[in-house]
Amino acid sequence: MNTSNHKNYKPGEFAEMVGVTVKTLQRWDREGILVAGRTPTDRRFYTYYQYLQVMQGRNDGTNDEDLRQTVIYARVSTKNQSDDLKNQVRFLREFCNARGMIVDECIEDYGSGLNYNRKKWNHLLDQVMEREIKVIVISHKDRFIRFGFDWFEKFCEKFGTKILVVNNEELSPQEELVQDIVSILHVFSCRLYGLRKYEKKIREDEEIAENL
Repeated sequence: MNTSNHKNYKPGEFAEMVGVTVKTLQRWDREGILVAGRTPTDRRFYTYYQYLQVMQGRNDGTNDEDLRQTVIYARVSTKNQSDDLKNQVRFLREFCNARGMIVDECIEDYGSGLNYNRKKWNHLLDQVMEREIKVIVISHKDRFIRFGFDWFEKFCEKFGTKILVVNNEELSPQEELVQDIVSILHVFSCRLYGLRKYEKKIREDEEIAENL
């Protein structure tokens, strides 16, 4: 990396250098963790000394935890369950406040627990891989993912992220489980129907071959 002791860096450049997002730099600036310099036109910039400061903090572990976020993740399947979503958020905030945990971000998501293409959920995983997240607080395992939670938990641990499960069963709607089971049955029914069509086609081809 070509760096100079006297060079200043734009937020985008500096974010790439230290491996975080510009949004994280903005949070550090706002919270006084890493305060950006300002040009006469009030544009933010960072110095090489600040780059060394961040890298040194990671190497010795003195400020690594301070730089990372505690995030609440709440999810329901449909917009019709917005009241359930609000209940999740309220409960999780109260849980964190009671334990003196400062919440940096609250993610409210809509989508099935079987859907691996949830935009907000995938963005959260990107932040985990960038080592920006310290703790993810959820009300129940299926709020994060319906199946395979243990795998995702170990995945997050590899990047130093802990998933804290409050385990409140009341905030995991029963109707969602029914919907997910119906979705699974539908998928397998379609596959079974496809296999039957494929087998029928093979038999027809075999009969044609025998008659030639």
